[in-house]
Amino acid sequence: MIRFFPRDEKFFDLFENAAEKIEEGIDALLNLLDDYTDLAEKVKKIKQLEHEADQITHQTIDKLNRTFITPIDREDIHELITKMDDIMDFVEAASQRLWLYRVQKPTPEIKELTLTLQKAMNVVKQAIKDLRDLKNPQLILKSCIEVNTVENEGDLLLRKAMTSLFDNVPDPVNIIKLKEIYEIVEMAIDRCEDVANIIEGVVLKNA
Repeated sequence: MIRFFPRDEKFFDLFENAAEKIEEGIDALLNLLDDYTDLAEKVKKIKQLEHEADQITHQTIDKLNRTFITPIDREDIHELITKMDDIMDFVEAASQRLWLYRVQKPTPEIKELTLTLQKAMNVVKQAIKDLRDLKNPQLILKSCIEVNTVENEGDLLLRKAMTSLFDNVPDPVNIIKLKEIYEIVEMAIDRCEDVANIIEGVVLKNA
């Protein structure tokens, strides 16, 4: 199809910038879990990354409001960037809970869930990169399916984590704290699947 208006590639730049910032945030959370010292400073760093991700979201929405012709549907741009922003929000929320709730030591389950989140986000980032060129839709759809598979892994991990929590943690207050943190990280994984579903929809619309 001949395009009578030039594609504005800036939106794809912003999507990729947001994905990189989220990856940075997940890496910072994993670093916190691996080296559980100086929590206040590490949580502060993650908060700064979350703020930077917010700025990218605001830039994208502002550009959307000022752009007449967009490279993909307007609602898809808005939905994609806001769901991505949610991922970073959940990463920051998990780090805050670890600090605010005075969790003495992160459990292996928190680390495993966060590694699964990292895995999902790596695939999301690749799908976003490939979205710039819709000439190879099968490649993008393959990534979307992979994200769905990782999200299923996250669901299974959460169920196992909950079973272990109720079986092995005697203090009900600690159960409440850890349960919330597990669920926050799993919600971030869910958002990765939401982003993949939006990307899949874009590909199908433009195939």
